[in-house]
Amino acid sequence: MGLLIYFNGKLIPEEEAKVSIFDHGLLYGDGVFEGIRGYNGRIFKLDEHLLRLYASAKAIMLDVPLGFSELKDAIIQTVRANKLRDSYIRVVVTRGVGDLGLDPKKCKVPTLFIIAGKIELYPAEIYEKGLDVVTVATRRNFTEAVNPAIKSLNYLNNIMAKIEANNAGASEGLMLNYEGYVSECTGENIFVVSRGSLVTPPISAGVLGGITRNTVIEIADGIGLDVKEKDMTRYDIFTAEECFLTGTAAEIVPVISLDGRVIGTGKPGEITNRIRKEYSLLTMSEGVPVYE
Repeated sequence: MGLLIYFNGKLIPEEEAKVSIFDHGLLYGDGVFEGIRGYNGRIFKLDEHLLRLYASAKAIMLDVPLGFSELKDAIIQTVRANKLRDSYIRVVVTRGVGDLGLDPKKCKVPTLFIIAGKIELYPAEIYEKGLDVVTVATRRNFTEAVNPAIKSLNYLNNIMAKIEANNAGASEGLMLNYEGYVSECTGENIFVVSRGSLVTPPISAGVLGGITRNTVIEIADGIGLDVKEKDMTRYDIFTAEECFLTGTAAEIVPVISLDGRVIGTGKPGEITNRIRKEYSLLTMSEGVPVYE
């Protein structure tokens, strides 16, 4: 039996969940989404993800068909209907069906669907041994073009960068912004440990305000680690003691090299492993319960 999908107000079998070929989410990437994780029968950071979803929608003048509490309930219902204790949840809101022109005013009713399933971005050995990353030529979107702060369905910038990383034989690609500063990877935020401090690029560098990124900063504060948000160049990564990536789907991934240069000892570092452990403890104990 396949998944049950929440689609415009109803739970339906996945084979019946179909979007119109005239939906502007498909034709133009006009819409927003969130990826959310569930652990141990709880949905982690659900409110934070939904706040970002509504902010993204507001930024592109897209009305989310459900109110905040209604959408929370729909997500819980979807996870429960699929009998999942550990899950990856994708919430998508598109502009809806329109004509072949791009004018959003022609789209009268937004499309909303929720998928609750599983995801694995990297094999388990990557988390133990670390990830090799390369810098890609594709630059992060200029903030006054398609602002990276908006988690939109228009992900071609990230996809082009991912293609470059794949072609280079690397698992992930580092993206710089138009000024040449480090922004983020194709699907994750980036941190380094340097001289005892945890350093990450600021939002102004073209960074998506990651929920996992924010959680890691909170964890670091809690264990007495100094956190700095500042513009970084590749030099700061080359010379760092440790490096790791963060993302809802990826969680926390150690990085052991950039562009063939070994970072630190070439193994996941002590602080990276400490933060991974603390993050795992949080995900297993916090969140909105799915099953009462």
